[in-house]
Amino acid sequence: MSNVNPPIPPGNTPPAPPSSNGQKVPISIQDEMRTSYLDYAMSVIVGRAIPDARDGLKPVHRRILYAAYEAGLVPTSPYRKSATIVGDVLGKYHPHGDSSVYDAMVRLAQPFSMRYLLIDGQGNYGSVDGDPAAAYRYTEARLSRIALELLTDIDKECVDWNPNFDDSKVEPTVLPSRIPNLLVNGSGGIAVGMATNIPPHNLGEVIDATVHLVRNPQCPIDDLMRFVPGPDFPTGGLIFGRGGIEAAQRTGRGNIIMRARMEVEKAPGTKDKEQIVVTEIPYQANKAKIHARIGELMREKKIEGISEARDESDRDGMRLVIELKKDVAPQIVINQLYRLTELQSSFGVINLSIVRGRPAVMNLKESLEVFVEHRRDVVTRRTRYELRVAEASREIVEGLGMATTEVDLVVKTIRASRDTETARVELMKLPLKGLEAFVRRAGRPDAEIEAAKAKGDYFLSERQAKAILDMRLAKLTGLEQEKLAAEYGELCNEIARLRNILANEGVLMDVIVMELEEVKSKYADKRRTEIVANDAEIADEDLIQEEDMVVTISHAGYVKRTHPSAYRAQKRGGKGKIGMEAREEDWVTQLFVASTHAYVFFFSDRGKVYVKKVYEIPIAPRTAKGRAIVNFVGMEPGEKVTAIVEVPKIEAGKYIVTISKRGQIKKTEVTDYENFRQKGIIGVKIEDGDHLLAAVLTDGTREFLIATKQGQSIRFAEDQVRAMGRGTVGVKAIDVGDDDEVVGMAVTDPERQHVLAVCEKGYGKRTLLEEFRQQNRGGKGIILIDASDRNGPVVDVKFVKDGDEVMLITDKGQTIRTTVAEIRETGRSAQGVKIMSVEDDERVVAVERLAESSADEVTGGPSEPPAAGEATPSMTPPPDADGSGGEGGSNGSLN
Repeated sequence: MSNVNPPIPPGNTPPAPPSSNGQKVPISIQDEMRTSYLDYAMSVIVGRAIPDARDGLKPVHRRILYAAYEAGLVPTSPYRKSATIVGDVLGKYHPHGDSSVYDAMVRLAQPFSMRYLLIDGQGNYGSVDGDPAAAYRYTEARLSRIALELLTDIDKECVDWNPNFDDSKVEPTVLPSRIPNLLVNGSGGIAVGMATNIPPHNLGEVIDATVHLVRNPQCPIDDLMRFVPGPDFPTGGLIFGRGGIEAAQRTGRGNIIMRARMEVEKAPGTKDKEQIVVTEIPYQANKAKIHARIGELMREKKIEGISEARDESDRDGMRLVIELKKDVAPQIVINQLYRLTELQSSFGVINLSIVRGRPAVMNLKESLEVFVEHRRDVVTRRTRYELRVAEASREIVEGLGMATTEVDLVVKTIRASRDTETARVELMKLPLKGLEAFVRRAGRPDAEIEAAKAKGDYFLSERQAKAILDMRLAKLTGLEQEKLAAEYGELCNEIARLRNILANEGVLMDVIVMELEEVKSKYADKRRTEIVANDAEIADEDLIQEEDMVVTISHAGYVKRTHPSAYRAQKRGGKGKIGMEAREEDWVTQLFVASTHAYVFFFSDRGKVYVKKVYEIPIAPRTAKGRAIVNFVGMEPGEKVTAIVEVPKIEAGKYIVTISKRGQIKKTEVTDYENFRQKGIIGVKIEDGDHLLAAVLTDGTREFLIATKQGQSIRFAEDQVRAMGRGTVGVKAIDVGDDDEVVGMAVTDPERQHVLAVCEKGYGKRTLLEEFRQQNRGGKGIILIDASDRNGPVVDVKFVKDGDEVMLITDKGQTIRTTVAEIRETGRSAQGVKIMSVEDDERVVAVERLAESSADEVTGGPSEPPAAGEATPSMTPPPDADGSGGEGGSNGSLN
């Protein structure tokens, strides 16, 4: 820009233009900016935004309290308009905007902002819903009872004073404060280059810690932390975990997790519905915003278990009611609310305050030490002041007492004087002799009486003489003389006490402790915030209700999960129910049932494994296509899933057993897959010309039945396969011919003693397991079922029992669910029976064994579709609970 002067080369400072007052002195603009900005920063830090560590107050709060005290607005006085207080503060001490003063005063009167109110407000002072306070012309205020504890003894010269902004008045630089207000009420503020955020604490706990520190100055911080377990917020709620608390108490910085207090109740007027009731929210959270956020989450279907949310709060307390839908687990919704709303929030502790004129971050012990040092200074200065006052009072009383012992002489001297000044001078000349008698009458110790006797004549001081001249004649009565003697004795005792405090550090600290205990007895209350000793964060699965889901994989590589209630049972021979809309060249090839919290191992044809949780699989309607696995798990181009395994828990003693198309079997401990990665890990080494076919979860004690496409099978014990690492090929399970390949692997189950074989054309048979003798692995095996033209090639093999149900899926997306008991039992050499009707150009591609079903779940007849709008019964499908008896997820070719 043209009006910007060019930079001045170093060493070429131009002369400053002359002024009417002489020559200007050139200075560096960098130096001036630095100096001015530092002055401004320190002004903001010390004078506005950061509290003093001694009384825990910022200047504006201190001025508000002192102005109210100066105006006589004590707890026993009537309320006064807030505008009056604001005006006094502005006009006398705080030359800033009226809104800043009123906002600061409002906060001191808000029970949801202050743990212990310093202003007793009357009128609308805002709400926890974020409503603003009424204008200061409407509200009224006065000091609270506990606020007086900050101001007690302020008139006893125990703190320093500074002139106000126009030197017309003086104001205290700090309040005497008998309570450790910095920790008790906390503070927050943003200065220049720094900020403070101190949480409130329980008064009784902080005082107990302070007393312990006074008694044990060298105590470790751990001792103090036992007295102060953590912050105590005015809104109550919970603190989740101790890690943030301990960090804040040890270092002055930490992050504290706050949670709302929620209770689960039975919804009134219902039999099986529940509701969550929020009675306390995190500190500084806005209840109205929380309510609105819950409604937003309901509309966006991010939380689907809530039917209604309403605010039933009243003058008796907070009550935010969240009604749940039927059969929804309350804890899941609670965890979702914690994750997605301000019902869980964090408080970043920065214990920054002004210490000896400088900002400093302090830990718990340092904060208490500063307060104790402040109280030592206050009590010392107050004691000195009280000692001066007591000594001055004793001097006056002593003089009056002397006058009463020789009243005739005193009266005669006064009457003989021309004026008051003459009388004062003459009184000071009188040699009085009644000191010993007065001291004796006051009941003083013998040592003091002897000292008075030895003193001889007593001469009045100027102050004593003036007091005698001001004395009423009533003081000369015998009763008044006794009162003077008693008062003299009390003053002597008080002076001795005060001198003892100043001379003895231990006595001084006893006074501090006594006053702290007095404050505690008046104002201590029960802790409001509960501390839950758990630092574990909410895991994703904590937000998901645990339930069974049907997971399907399509031929084209799409995955989805569907609720089991979307499927219904049918009788053998029926046409089935659509499992997904059949699209050109795509159909369901794999199906299994698993808990939402279970792991899912996706094995690819190349031997890689990708691990996901069931709840991570996209949920979709029964007829929907789902999501492409290549995008979901991050597979490489050309790679496709051929086996999926549900693993309830990754633990020792469980194994993943895989089988390849060419008959290679391998067993690996589940824990070898523990350190899975987003991009997958090697699960099995696959040789050229082969690909991974199926995988199962075992406990190391099972038997396997391997089936081939041409109807061969082999049965052998699991102990014939030793455990190997992930990067190995494995050993031979069955010797397959060039025109044959493995299509399925079943794992024995003590409860299931029948073998179910299913062929592509919908035929299959159920045969007793005992007809298949156990062999050594690696052989050609024996006949499982005749893979004739009528039956077609074998699709899969399962171990079943009468109570089981099975689901068959075709390449056109048709499914049928039928009970095993309806499939006639035949011998090993039999052809089998029709299980599912298929079209000439249709073939069965997958078989899945489901859980037992009751008779009333089986509805409809052969080929009978459900009527429009007909409700279908739920399928209750968990496979074996421990996962050790399930079959392979694929067990069928994806070619």
